Amino acid sequence: MEKPQDPLDSLLDRWGDTTLEPSEHLEAETWRRIAHAATTAEPERRAGWLACIEVAFARPSFTVAFVAACVLLGLFLAEARVSHLQEARSRQVVQHYLRLIDPLVEDAPGVKVVAEVAKP
Repeated sequence: MEKPQDPLDSLLDRWGDTTLEPSEHLEAETWRRIAHAATTAEPERRAGWLACIEVAFARPSFTVAFVAACVLLGLFLAEARVSHLQEARSRQVVQHYLRLIDPLVEDAPGVKVVAEVAKP
């Protein structure tokens, strides 16, 4: 007894045998795009670093990251300056306290008295 032929079997057999060859049009289009990309990239290379900066800042993500980095750097520098001023002020308070307790502290060995900083 013979099994009846399923119509889907013939379609599946035909589908498995077909291989798509790259068309010449697709290949020509690909090479044209590659050549176009190479010719447009060349003037950017010749234009110098200003053109590179302009291209970088044309991307919004880079611009936002750059601005955020500048703000954070400014905050860090301001904090470092304030910290330095507070350290100098604390040193000055300690020196005044030591002078109040012992007026001869300047003559004590190992104690360095820093000249007073003008108050802002």
